[in-house]
Amino acid sequence: MRVLILILAIQLPSSVAAQETAKYQSDFPPEELAARRARVLDAIGDDAIAIVQGAATAPGFVVFRQSNEFYYLTGLEVPQSYLLLDGRRRRSLLFLPHRDARRERGEGKTLSAEDAELVMELTGVDAVHGNDNLARQLYSFALRPPAATLYTFFSPAEGRAQSRDENLIGRAAIVSDPWDGRPSREGQFLQLLRTRYPEFQLEDLTPILDRMRIVKSPREIDLIRRASEIAGLGIMEAIRSSGPEVMEYQLDAAARYVFRVNGAQGEGYRSITAAGTNAYFGHYYRNDSALRDGDLILMDYAPDYRYYTSDVARMWPVNGKFDPGQRRLYGFIVEYSKALMKRLRPGVTADTIMDETAEEMEVYLDTLAFEKPSYEKAAREALVFRGHLSHPVGLAVHDVGNYRAKPLEPGIVLSIDPMLWVHEERLYVRMEDTVVITEDGVENFTDFMPDTNEEIEALMTEEGIVQKRAPVPE
Repeated sequence: MRVLILILAIQLPSSVAAQETAKYQSDFPPEELAARRARVLDAIGDDAIAIVQGAATAPGFVVFRQSNEFYYLTGLEVPQSYLLLDGRRRRSLLFLPHRDARRERGEGKTLSAEDAELVMELTGVDAVHGNDNLARQLYSFALRPPAATLYTFFSPAEGRAQSRDENLIGRAAIVSDPWDGRPSREGQFLQLLRTRYPEFQLEDLTPILDRMRIVKSPREIDLIRRASEIAGLGIMEAIRSSGPEVMEYQLDAAARYVFRVNGAQGEGYRSITAAGTNAYFGHYYRNDSALRDGDLILMDYAPDYRYYTSDVARMWPVNGKFDPGQRRLYGFIVEYSKALMKRLRPGVTADTIMDETAEEMEVYLDTLAFEKPSYEKAAREALVFRGHLSHPVGLAVHDVGNYRAKPLEPGIVLSIDPMLWVHEERLYVRMEDTVVITEDGVENFTDFMPDTNEEIEALMTEEGIVQKRAPVPE
């Protein structure tokens, strides 16, 4: 079950005792969360402390989602929370808001500082306090010489449908705007720590957690596997629903329906549903164009499933049949994916896999007769492109950590994303799957999806949800 239901009796203003439910995840037991915190304590050492800031209260009617970093270490979905890791005593302390009875009457029970014993049991931490007690705790470290080194995140936290790389790009835009320039929440937190506790030497916690998150636990892999399955089913529903004059956003809706009906809490990232030359823009997001007969369409989309996501993409012909040029180019990408997949294994580097694959694909390419010189040129350029083995996947679609620095090891999850560009026609062709490195090779989470031209064309003969439940005319 996704949610562990905790039955708690609370006193209502009417003096009528009622049972309320507080929700807490059941995907990770306290032992696994405690082991993660212990690794952080090992990394910071005996003379340091670490503070992790949870996500802020969501504004308006936005549904709260915890930051990936805080969730990874605590499993708690409570806003305005803080985690303090004490390297000197090897203790973990949580600081939560106090109970807000008015809010609970409107929204339901939320874990709070008043649930200290229960939160300790669920998370495995050593103590729980109100977040108004954090300042006093920090002063106790500052006043006891020598003052401890304090680790916290210098990088922006990842929230709903966010990855750090995109967050940094967004921060750069804000900082460079002369009429904005406001600090990030993380930047404001750092400034408060520097101002209030000048005794501390501040260090970045980011690299420590990045190294931990690059290798997934079996429970994490189970969640990514499920997110990948739902992603694949959603894209397959979009394939069925395609046809001339169907809107990109209608395919987005078809996939999103599959996500939600299968328990996803939303999207892991905004969908790329791009018809024709819209696909040439790698992160196209408007999804407001009509599909045209003769074009290809790209969908790249995956859900947020219990805080984990995937990264899956397919391309298909709007009219249900690849033309000869499309068939050749997409077929080449399918073969590139297969060549990569059979070489993925632990103990070798990404560069070795890329080099071995390029050698095989060069031989294969020489057997092909392309319809246009520009198509062959694009395929040959793909042989030297180094991005076909793409990024890690996990709590974020562009997950943190660097798998290229050393040989691959079991538990690394990454996207396989062979691609090519025909610049003369503003044509971008690709497919993408998410895989995990295993003890003896690789598991492709989306190997049930159609890959080949023939498999995709066969799926397109089936009726899709957009046709079964047609939009209401304006």
